[in-house]
Amino acid sequence: MAASPALLSLTPAVSRHPHLLFSPCPPPRHVRLAPPLAAATPSPGGNGPGPGPGVFLSPRALSQLDELAAFRYEHAFPHGLLTVRALTRGPDDDAVAEALVRLLASSFSETVRWAPAQRYAQLLTFVIRRYLHDRRGLAPHAAVLVGFYRPADAGSDDSAASEEGGRDDEGGEGEGGDEGEMACTAEVSFDAVGAPGAPPTPTPPLDFPYICNMTVKTPLRRRGIGKQLLKACEDLVFKMNARRRVYLHCRIIDQVPFNMYRKAGYIIVQTDSILVWLSLQKRKYLMSKELPQASVVSETSTKNFDDNIDKLNVLRD
Repeated sequence: MAASPALLSLTPAVSRHPHLLFSPCPPPRHVRLAPPLAAATPSPGGNGPGPGPGVFLSPRALSQLDELAAFRYEHAFPHGLLTVRALTRGPDDDAVAEALVRLLASSFSETVRWAPAQRYAQLLTFVIRRYLHDRRGLAPHAAVLVGFYRPADAGSDDSAASEEGGRDDEGGEGEGGDEGEMACTAEVSFDAVGAPGAPPTPTPPLDFPYICNMTVKTPLRRRGIGKQLLKACEDLVFKMNARRRVYLHCRIIDQVPFNMYRKAGYIIVQTDSILVWLSLQKRKYLMSKELPQASVVSETSTKNFDDNIDKLNVLRD
């Protein structure tokens, strides 16, 4: 698939964001077949084409697709519940994908001061919508994760809303519905087929898992959601039976995410050359982490395990 000129032309501007990084998709390296149903029909709402052409998948790839569809990562905060899942390729997730386009466009726009806001947002929306359409078609070689947040008091709010005939706020239809408000997103590629076609420098190995395009909705930042989103990415890498060494980029000037990555076990592999300034980009670290041989265990599960051990010790005493 040819690289989109719009994506290439936007790279210097959008690369200023600490977490977001769009790059052209790589050419497909597997055989594409016509799907059993017509795939050229437009998606509901006229937001673009529907699911792309069918893909010939091996038994292992089919198993990975099932794993993606079943993937759920949950974390309970004192202030609410975060649920992370993979964006599917089917039309059922078209409304969620459109809400995700708005989230990413907003994250990009807030870092750009020189462009006319409205016109730039329209251009971003078009580019990101096409990009997400392409990336959704690369499953199971890559996955777009979407996180939904439900405040701790959402139960009472939902009950009141149901008595009044429903709710019509930002966390409603199009942003997850019963799942809650769309809170965050990230992208994970698992192999060379799903890797970005033009990854930034320092270039990571394309056949290893790579995390990018991480962002958290502005009102929900500084609540620990980014940390749990990173754990969800690592958990999915493990469940997809990908290689255990994971890579990501972090701009040198972004101290907060850099500290988060360091605390999570990521180390600096390589640092950008000072010459990247000539391309109007900020210097970046390429960071890497070797995942353990056991799946990422949620803090809630760990606490329950510790509580059971304490109970056994009391009985023994």
